[in-house]
Amino acid sequence: MAVKSGKLRSVSRKKQSGAKRRPARKHTLSRAFLAERDYFDYNLLATVILLTCFGLVMLYSTSAYESMLETGGDDMSYFRRQAIVSAGAMVLALVGSQFDYHFLARFSAPLYWVSVALLIATRFIGREVNGARRWIYFGPVSFQSAELAKLAIILFIPVLIVKMGKQMRGIKAPAIVFGFGMIPSFCAYVFTQNLSTALIIAGITAVLIFIAHPKTLPFVAAVGVGTVLVTILVAVLAGMQDETGSFRIQRIQVWLDPESYASLGGYQVMQALYAIGSGGFFGKGLGKSAQKLGSLPEAQNDMIFSIICEELGVFGAALLILLFVFLLYRLFFIAQNAPDLLGALIASGIFIHIAIQVVLNIAVVINLIPTTGITLPFVSYGGTSILFLMGEIALALSVSRQIKFKS
Repeated sequence: MAVKSGKLRSVSRKKQSGAKRRPARKHTLSRAFLAERDYFDYNLLATVILLTCFGLVMLYSTSAYESMLETGGDDMSYFRRQAIVSAGAMVLALVGSQFDYHFLARFSAPLYWVSVALLIATRFIGREVNGARRWIYFGPVSFQSAELAKLAIILFIPVLIVKMGKQMRGIKAPAIVFGFGMIPSFCAYVFTQNLSTALIIAGITAVLIFIAHPKTLPFVAAVGVGTVLVTILVAVLAGMQDETGSFRIQRIQVWLDPESYASLGGYQVMQALYAIGSGGFFGKGLGKSAQKLGSLPEAQNDMIFSIICEELGVFGAALLILLFVFLLYRLFFIAQNAPDLLGALIASGIFIHIAIQVVLNIAVVINLIPTTGITLPFVSYGGTSILFLMGEIALALSVSRQIKFKS
Protein backbone atom coordinates (compact mmCIF):
# COMPACT_ATOMS: atom_id res chain seq x y z
CA MET A 1 0.00 0.00 0.00
CA ALA A 2 2.76 2.33 0.81
CA VAL A 3 4.33 1.70 -2.58
CA LYS A 4 1.04 2.20 -4.39
CA SER A 5 0.29 5.39 -2.51
CA GLY A 6 3.77 6.62 -3.38
CA LYS A 7 3.13 5.92 -7.07
CA LEU A 8 -0.19 7.66 -6.91
CA ARG A 9 1.38 10.68 -5.29
CA SER A 10 4.13 10.81 -7.95
CA VAL A 11 1.57 10.56 -10.76
CA SER A 12 -0.56 13.29 -9.22
CA ARG A 13 2.50 15.50 -8.89
CA LYS A 14 3.34 14.98 -12.58
CA LYS A 15 -0.21 15.88 -13.52
CA GLN A 16 -0.09 18.97 -11.35
CA SER A 17 3.30 20.03 -12.70
CA GLY A 18 2.07 19.41 -16.28
CA ALA A 19 -0.99 21.52 -15.61
CA LYS A 20 1.21 24.32 -14.34
CA ARG A 21 3.54 24.16 -17.33
CA ARG A 22 0.86 24.56 -20.01
CA PRO A 23 0.16 28.26 -19.39
CA ALA A 24 3.91 28.94 -19.28
CA ARG A 25 4.32 27.24 -22.70
CA LYS A 26 1.53 29.36 -24.18
CA HIS A 27 3.04 32.51 -22.71
CA THR A 28 6.44 31.61 -24.19
CA LEU A 29 4.90 30.99 -27.61
CA SER A 30 3.02 34.29 -27.50
CA ARG A 31 6.20 36.16 -26.57
CA ALA A 32 8.08 34.51 -29.43
CA PHE A 33 5.29 35.46 -31.83
CA LEU A 34 5.39 39.08 -30.68
CA ALA A 35 9.17 39.19 -30.99
CA GLU A 36 9.00 38.19 -34.68
CA ARG A 37 6.19 40.46 -35.79
CA ASP A 38 6.93 42.50 -38.92
CA TYR A 39 7.15 46.28 -38.90
CA PHE A 40 5.80 48.85 -41.33
CA ASP A 41 6.74 52.53 -41.08
CA TYR A 42 3.36 54.25 -41.15
CA ASN A 43 5.04 57.42 -39.86
CA LEU A 44 7.07 57.66 -43.06
CA LEU A 45 3.98 57.05 -45.17
CA ALA A 46 1.97 59.68 -43.27
CA THR A 47 4.77 62.23 -43.62
CA VAL A 48 4.98 61.67 -47.37
CA ILE A 49 1.21 62.08 -47.69
CA LEU A 50 1.34 65.33 -45.67
CA LEU A 51 4.19 66.71 -47.77
CA THR A 52 2.43 65.79 -51.01
CA CYS A 53 -0.86 67.38 -49.93
CA PHE A 54 0.96 70.49 -48.72
CA GLY A 55 2.79 70.63 -52.05
CA LEU A 56 -0.48 70.38 -54.00
CA VAL A 57 -2.04 73.22 -51.99
CA MET A 58 0.97 75.46 -52.53
CA LEU A 59 1.22 74.46 -56.18
CA TYR A 60 -2.35 75.57 -56.82
CA SER A 61 -1.79 78.82 -54.97
CA THR A 62 1.44 79.48 -56.88
CA SER A 63 0.44 78.39 -60.38
CA ALA A 64 -3.23 79.45 -60.65
CA TYR A 65 -2.46 82.83 -62.24
CA GLU A 66 0.04 81.50 -64.76
CA SER A 67 -2.26 78.58 -65.56
CA MET A 68 -5.09 80.97 -66.39
CA LEU A 69 -2.81 82.93 -68.74
CA GLU A 70 -1.64 79.79 -70.54
CA THR A 71 -5.01 78.06 -70.89
CA GLY A 72 -7.29 81.05 -71.20
CA GLY A 73 -9.19 80.63 -67.95
CA ASP A 74 -8.37 77.23 -66.42
CA ASP A 75 -6.62 77.96 -63.13
CA MET A 76 -6.23 74.27 -62.20
CA SER A 77 -4.15 73.04 -65.12
CA TYR A 78 -0.90 72.59 -63.20
CA PHE A 79 -2.70 71.39 -60.08
CA ARG A 80 -4.79 68.81 -61.94
CA ARG A 81 -1.81 67.21 -63.67
CA GLN A 82 0.26 67.11 -60.50
CA ALA A 83 -2.63 65.72 -58.43
CA ILE A 84 -3.29 62.90 -60.91
CA VAL A 85 0.37 61.92 -61.09
CA SER A 86 0.76 62.17 -57.28
CA ALA A 87 -2.27 59.97 -56.63
CA GLY A 88 -1.17 57.38 -59.16
CA ALA A 89 2.41 57.43 -57.86
CA MET A 90 1.19 57.00 -54.28
CA VAL A 91 -0.78 53.90 -55.25
CA LEU A 92 2.24 52.50 -57.10
CA ALA A 93 4.40 53.22 -54.04
CA LEU A 94 2.04 51.26 -51.79
CA VAL A 95 1.99 48.36 -54.24
CA GLY A 96 5.76 48.49 -54.72
CA SER A 97 6.36 48.48 -50.98
CA GLN A 98 4.88 44.96 -50.80
CA PHE A 99 7.74 43.58 -52.90
CA ASP A 100 10.87 42.36 -51.15
CA TYR A 101 13.67 44.83 -51.84
CA HIS A 102 16.03 41.88 -52.40
CA PHE A 103 13.85 40.93 -55.36
CA LEU A 104 13.82 44.52 -56.64
CA ALA A 105 17.61 44.67 -56.29
CA ARG A 106 17.92 42.01 -58.98
CA PHE A 107 16.86 44.61 -61.54
CA SER A 108 19.36 47.23 -60.35
CA ALA A 109 21.94 46.60 -63.08
CA PRO A 110 19.45 46.73 -66.01
CA LEU A 111 17.87 49.85 -64.50
CA TYR A 112 21.31 51.43 -64.14
CA TRP A 113 22.31 50.84 -67.77
CA VAL A 114 18.89 51.89 -69.09
CA SER A 115 19.19 55.17 -67.18
CA VAL A 116 22.66 55.76 -68.66
CA ALA A 117 21.35 55.01 -72.16
CA LEU A 118 18.43 57.42 -71.70
CA LEU A 119 20.76 60.18 -70.48
CA ILE A 120 22.82 59.79 -73.64
CA ALA A 121 19.71 59.55 -75.83
CA THR A 122 18.35 62.80 -74.39
CA ARG A 123 21.09 64.69 -76.24
CA PHE A 124 19.79 63.43 -79.58
CA ILE A 125 16.03 62.87 -79.19
CA GLY A 126 15.24 65.20 -76.28
CA ARG A 127 13.31 68.43 -76.66
CA GLU A 128 14.79 71.75 -75.64
CA VAL A 129 12.76 73.62 -73.00
CA ASN A 130 13.89 76.97 -71.55
CA GLY A 131 17.31 76.58 -73.12
CA ALA A 132 17.95 73.07 -71.72
CA ARG A 133 17.59 69.70 -73.48
CA ARG A 134 16.61 67.45 -70.59
CA TRP A 135 13.20 66.04 -71.52
CA ILE A 136 12.18 63.17 -73.77
CA TYR A 137 8.63 63.47 -75.09
CA PHE A 138 6.30 60.56 -75.79
CA GLY A 139 3.39 62.40 -77.35
CA PRO A 140 1.92 64.72 -74.71
CA VAL A 141 3.86 63.01 -71.92
CA SER A 142 7.34 64.29 -71.01
CA PHE A 143 9.99 62.29 -69.20
CA GLN A 144 13.15 63.57 -67.51
CA SER A 145 15.83 60.88 -67.71
CA ALA A 146 17.86 62.43 -64.87
CA GLU A 147 15.18 61.45 -62.34
CA LEU A 148 15.44 57.80 -63.35
CA ALA A 149 19.22 58.00 -62.97
CA LYS A 150 18.86 59.09 -59.33
CA LEU A 151 16.64 56.11 -58.50
CA ALA A 152 18.93 53.75 -60.42
CA ILE A 153 22.04 54.88 -58.55
CA ILE A 154 20.26 54.55 -55.16
CA LEU A 155 19.50 50.90 -55.98
CA PHE A 156 22.62 49.91 -57.95
CA ILE A 157 25.43 51.32 -55.77
CA PRO A 158 24.26 49.48 -52.58
CA VAL A 159 24.08 46.22 -54.56
CA LEU A 160 27.60 46.82 -55.86
CA ILE A 161 28.94 47.60 -52.38
CA VAL A 162 27.40 44.44 -50.94
CA LYS A 163 28.93 42.34 -53.74
CA MET A 164 32.35 43.88 -53.04
CA GLY A 165 32.06 42.80 -49.40
CA LYS A 166 35.29 43.02 -47.41
CA GLN A 167 37.12 44.44 -50.43
CA MET A 168 35.50 47.81 -49.60
CA ARG A 169 38.07 48.16 -46.82
CA GLY A 170 40.79 48.86 -49.36
CA ILE A 171 41.16 51.44 -52.11
CA LYS A 172 40.51 49.54 -55.34
CA ALA A 173 36.93 48.46 -54.62
CA PRO A 174 35.74 51.93 -53.48
CA ALA A 175 37.39 53.41 -56.58
CA ILE A 176 35.50 50.96 -58.80
CA VAL A 177 32.19 51.75 -57.06
CA PHE A 178 32.84 55.48 -57.38
CA GLY A 179 33.65 54.99 -61.05
CA PHE A 180 30.27 53.36 -61.65
CA GLY A 181 28.64 56.27 -59.85
CA MET A 182 30.48 58.79 -62.00
CA ILE A 183 29.28 57.26 -65.29
CA PRO A 184 25.66 58.55 -64.98
CA SER A 185 26.97 61.70 -63.28
CA PHE A 186 29.21 62.39 -66.29
CA CYS A 187 26.39 61.58 -68.73
CA ALA A 188 23.98 63.91 -66.90
CA TYR A 189 26.48 66.76 -67.13
CA VAL A 190 27.66 66.21 -70.71
CA PHE A 191 24.54 65.00 -72.52
CA THR A 192 21.81 66.91 -70.65
CA GLN A 193 23.86 69.84 -69.28
CA ASN A 194 22.34 69.09 -65.89
CA LEU A 195 25.08 69.97 -63.40
CA SER A 196 22.75 69.74 -60.39
CA THR A 197 21.81 66.12 -61.14
CA ALA A 198 25.46 65.28 -61.79
CA LEU A 199 26.39 66.65 -58.37
CA ILE A 200 23.52 64.82 -56.64
CA ILE A 201 24.46 61.47 -58.20
CA ALA A 202 28.14 61.96 -57.32
CA GLY A 203 27.14 63.00 -53.79
CA ILE A 204 24.94 59.93 -53.24
CA THR A 205 27.74 57.65 -54.45
CA ALA A 206 30.43 59.31 -52.33
CA VAL A 207 28.40 59.26 -49.10
CA LEU A 208 27.35 55.61 -49.59
CA ILE A 209 31.02 54.67 -50.01
CA PHE A 210 31.80 56.69 -46.88
CA ILE A 211 29.14 54.77 -44.94
CA ALA A 212 30.46 51.40 -46.10
CA HIS A 213 34.16 52.22 -45.64
CA PRO A 214 35.69 51.70 -42.17
CA LYS A 215 38.06 54.69 -42.39
CA THR A 216 36.98 58.32 -41.98
CA LEU A 217 40.17 60.34 -42.36
CA PRO A 218 40.57 59.94 -46.16
CA PHE A 219 37.05 61.27 -46.73
CA VAL A 220 37.59 64.23 -44.41
CA ALA A 221 40.79 65.06 -46.28
CA ALA A 222 39.00 64.72 -49.63
CA VAL A 223 36.23 67.09 -48.49
CA GLY A 224 38.78 69.63 -47.32
CA VAL A 225 40.76 69.51 -50.57
CA GLY A 226 37.54 69.63 -52.61
CA THR A 227 36.32 72.69 -50.73
CA VAL A 228 39.58 74.53 -51.38
CA LEU A 229 39.54 73.61 -55.10
CA VAL A 230 35.91 74.69 -55.53
CA THR A 231 36.63 78.00 -53.81
CA ILE A 232 39.57 78.64 -56.13
CA LEU A 233 37.52 77.63 -59.18
CA VAL A 234 34.67 79.99 -58.24
CA ALA A 235 37.10 82.84 -57.72
CA VAL A 236 38.73 82.21 -61.10
CA LEU A 237 35.40 81.93 -62.94
CA ALA A 238 34.08 85.07 -61.29
CA GLY A 239 37.02 86.98 -62.74
CA MET A 240 36.36 85.82 -66.32
CA GLN A 241 33.50 88.26 -66.94
CA ASP A 242 34.73 89.59 -70.29
CA GLU A 243 36.33 86.43 -71.64
CA THR A 244 33.45 84.01 -71.98
CA GLY A 245 29.68 83.94 -72.22
CA SER A 246 29.19 80.59 -70.48
CA PHE A 247 25.88 80.43 -68.65
CA ARG A 248 27.56 78.69 -65.69
CA ILE A 249 29.93 81.62 -65.25
CA GLN A 250 26.96 83.95 -65.55
CA ARG A 251 25.24 82.08 -62.73
CA ILE A 252 28.23 82.63 -60.48
CA GLN A 253 28.24 86.32 -61.38
CA VAL A 254 24.50 86.54 -60.66
CA TRP A 255 25.02 84.80 -57.33
CA LEU A 256 27.74 87.24 -56.27
CA ASP A 257 25.94 90.38 -57.50
CA PRO A 258 22.32 89.76 -58.61
CA GLU A 259 21.48 93.45 -58.99
CA SER A 260 24.27 94.11 -61.49
CA TYR A 261 23.32 91.05 -63.54
CA ALA A 262 19.54 91.31 -63.42
CA SER A 263 19.20 90.63 -67.17
CA LEU A 264 21.20 87.40 -66.87
CA GLY A 265 19.11 85.81 -64.13
CA GLY A 266 19.57 88.12 -61.20
CA TYR A 267 16.00 89.35 -61.61
CA GLN A 268 14.59 85.97 -60.56
CA VAL A 269 16.89 85.79 -57.55
CA MET A 270 15.97 89.30 -56.40
CA GLN A 271 12.23 88.64 -56.79
CA ALA A 272 12.58 85.47 -54.70
CA LEU A 273 14.35 87.43 -51.98
CA TYR A 274 11.67 90.13 -52.12
CA ALA A 275 9.01 87.45 -51.66
CA ILE A 276 10.80 85.98 -48.64
CA GLY A 277 11.37 89.40 -47.05
CA SER A 278 7.79 90.58 -47.53
CA GLY A 279 6.27 87.50 -45.88
CA GLY A 280 7.30 88.36 -42.36
CA PHE A 281 6.71 85.83 -39.61
CA PHE A 282 3.17 84.65 -40.41
CA GLY A 283 3.03 85.64 -44.08
CA LYS A 284 0.49 87.55 -46.16
CA GLY A 285 -1.95 84.66 -46.17
CA LEU A 286 -2.54 81.68 -48.43
CA GLY A 287 -3.11 82.80 -52.02
CA LYS A 288 -2.11 86.42 -51.37
CA SER A 289 1.37 86.41 -52.89
CA ALA A 290 2.20 89.34 -55.13
CA GLN A 291 5.43 87.93 -56.61
CA LYS A 292 3.68 84.98 -58.24
CA LEU A 293 1.63 87.34 -60.44
CA GLY A 294 4.25 87.43 -63.17
CA SER A 295 7.11 88.95 -61.17
CA LEU A 296 8.79 85.64 -60.30
CA PRO A 297 9.26 83.42 -63.38
CA GLU A 298 8.56 79.67 -63.00
CA ALA A 299 7.52 80.18 -59.39
CA GLN A 300 5.84 76.76 -59.24
CA ASN A 301 9.12 74.96 -59.96
CA ASP A 302 12.42 75.48 -58.13
CA MET A 303 11.38 78.84 -56.59
CA ILE A 304 8.21 77.65 -54.87
CA PHE A 305 9.85 77.91 -51.43
CA SER A 306 9.97 81.70 -51.80
CA ILE A 307 6.18 81.80 -52.37
CA ILE A 308 5.70 79.61 -49.29
CA CYS A 309 7.70 82.15 -47.28
CA GLU A 310 5.68 85.04 -48.72
CA GLU A 311 2.26 83.52 -48.09
CA LEU A 312 2.89 81.53 -44.89
CA GLY A 313 5.88 83.43 -43.52
CA VAL A 314 8.77 82.09 -41.48
CA PHE A 315 6.28 80.05 -39.45
CA GLY A 316 5.00 78.13 -42.48
CA ALA A 317 8.50 77.65 -43.88
CA ALA A 318 9.69 76.32 -40.52
CA LEU A 319 6.81 73.83 -40.39
CA LEU A 320 7.70 72.60 -43.88
CA ILE A 321 11.35 72.20 -42.90
CA LEU A 322 10.29 70.28 -39.79
CA LEU A 323 8.27 67.92 -41.98
CA PHE A 324 11.36 67.28 -44.08
CA VAL A 325 13.44 66.75 -40.93
CA PHE A 326 10.93 64.19 -39.65
CA LEU A 327 10.90 62.47 -43.05
CA LEU A 328 14.70 62.21 -42.94
CA TYR A 329 14.51 60.96 -39.34
CA ARG A 330 12.22 58.10 -40.42
CA LEU A 331 14.59 57.18 -43.25
CA PHE A 332 17.47 57.28 -40.76
CA PHE A 333 15.48 55.01 -38.43
CA ILE A 334 14.88 52.52 -41.23
CA ALA A 335 18.56 52.57 -42.22
CA GLN A 336 19.64 52.00 -38.60
CA ASN A 337 17.26 49.07 -38.08
CA ALA A 338 17.42 47.45 -41.51
CA PRO A 339 17.94 43.67 -41.36
CA ASP A 340 21.04 43.71 -43.58
CA LEU A 341 23.63 45.98 -45.20
CA LEU A 342 21.74 46.17 -48.50
CA GLY A 343 18.60 47.52 -46.85
CA ALA A 344 20.61 49.97 -44.73
CA LEU A 345 22.43 51.34 -47.79
CA ILE A 346 19.25 51.68 -49.86
CA ALA A 347 17.53 53.63 -47.08
CA SER A 348 20.70 55.71 -46.63
CA GLY A 349 20.79 56.49 -50.35
CA ILE A 350 17.22 57.77 -50.24
CA PHE A 351 18.08 59.82 -47.15
CA ILE A 352 21.12 61.34 -48.90
CA HIS A 353 19.20 62.19 -52.08
CA ILE A 354 16.30 63.95 -50.35
CA ALA A 355 18.60 65.74 -47.88
CA ILE A 356 20.88 67.07 -50.65
CA GLN A 357 17.97 68.19 -52.79
CA VAL A 358 16.13 69.99 -49.96
CA VAL A 359 19.27 71.76 -48.74
CA LEU A 360 20.36 72.83 -52.22
CA ASN A 361 16.90 74.06 -53.22
CA ILE A 362 16.49 76.23 -50.11
CA ALA A 363 20.10 77.45 -50.42
CA VAL A 364 19.44 78.57 -54.01
CA VAL A 365 16.22 80.38 -53.09
CA ILE A 366 17.90 82.38 -50.32
CA ASN A 367 20.95 82.96 -52.62
CA LEU A 368 23.49 81.06 -50.55
CA ILE A 369 24.69 79.24 -53.69
CA PRO A 370 24.30 79.86 -57.45
CA THR A 371 21.06 78.78 -59.10
CA THR A 372 21.04 75.11 -60.08
CA GLY A 373 17.47 74.31 -61.11
CA ILE A 374 16.93 71.79 -58.29
CA THR A 375 13.29 71.28 -57.32
CA LEU A 376 11.92 70.95 -53.78
CA PRO A 377 10.94 67.28 -53.24
CA PHE A 378 7.18 66.55 -53.07
CA VAL A 379 6.40 70.28 -53.33
CA SER A 380 7.66 71.66 -56.65
CA TYR A 381 5.80 71.01 -59.89
CA GLY A 382 7.03 68.02 -61.89
CA GLY A 383 5.38 64.71 -62.68
CA THR A 384 8.61 62.79 -63.33
CA SER A 385 10.10 64.01 -60.07
CA ILE A 386 7.14 62.96 -57.92
CA LEU A 387 6.89 59.61 -59.70
CA PHE A 388 10.46 58.56 -58.97
CA LEU A 389 10.42 60.06 -55.48
CA MET A 390 7.48 57.78 -54.74
CA GLY A 391 9.54 54.94 -56.17
CA GLU A 392 12.21 55.71 -53.59
CA ILE A 393 9.61 55.80 -50.82
CA ALA A 394 8.37 52.38 -52.01
CA LEU A 395 11.92 51.04 -51.57
CA ALA A 396 12.17 52.57 -48.09
CA LEU A 397 8.84 51.08 -47.04
CA SER A 398 9.92 47.72 -48.47
CA VAL A 399 13.02 47.81 -46.28
CA SER A 400 10.91 48.81 -43.26
CA ARG A 401 8.70 45.73 -43.75
CA GLN A 402 11.71 43.52 -43.09
CA ILE A 403 12.38 45.09 -39.69
CA LYS A 404 11.36 42.76 -36.87
CA PHE A 405 9.33 44.47 -34.17
CA LYS A 406 10.33 43.47 -30.64
CA SER A 407 8.06 44.05 -27.69
